[in-house]
Amino acid sequence: MSSSTQTFSPVIEALKKRRSFYAISKENVSSDERIQHILEETVKYVPSSFNSQTARVVLLLGTNHDRLWDITKETLRQVVNNEEAFKSTDQKIEAFKNGYATVLFFEDMDIVRNLQNQFASYKDNFPIWSNQSSGMVQLIVWTLLENEGFGASLQHYNPLIDEKVQQEWNIPSSWKLIAQMPFGKPTASPGEKEFMPIEERVKVFK
Repeated sequence: MSSSTQTFSPVIEALKKRRSFYAISKENVSSDERIQHILEETVKYVPSSFNSQTARVVLLLGTNHDRLWDITKETLRQVVNNEEAFKSTDQKIEAFKNGYATVLFFEDMDIVRNLQNQFASYKDNFPIWSNQSSGMVQLIVWTLLENEGFGASLQHYNPLIDEKVQQEWNIPSSWKLIAQMPFGKPTASPGEKEFMPIEERVKVFK
């Protein structure tokens, strides 16, 4: 085994284990301090264009976590008028609420706009690069949480809940909500994941 393979093996193995877990419980498998450390280290060290450091995260624990999914349910109820159709949505939201906590991922758009003004030739790219950096933060947090023994999934109820989230937790107006990650102790395993032929996705030219 080459040294490079040995170096990257733990990372690849962690990525292999990362899945979407929807059946989760409020039972904790790691300390809140450990979770906070994971978030802080990820946000600090994930790369960003021009070292802009646009990533922002909010950890909702306890009743704050529950409140987020109550807000989400209340908001969706106003959108889905058919009570029968709302049942599946209600079940899904309750499953997220059954988890231990939620991570909210944001991007600070004031920084993005300032970069657009400073570097006009890259103006259209900065929002794209911001999203790319956020994606890296999400993946690393997701992988590390599951490496701790949690199960997590990535949700996108923004922009429907943006305003209420901002008001409830006094979130700066420049922070744009990108995604929500409910997590908790897994109570069921995810199904088998199917993969497209890797030869169709990776090309090597020597």
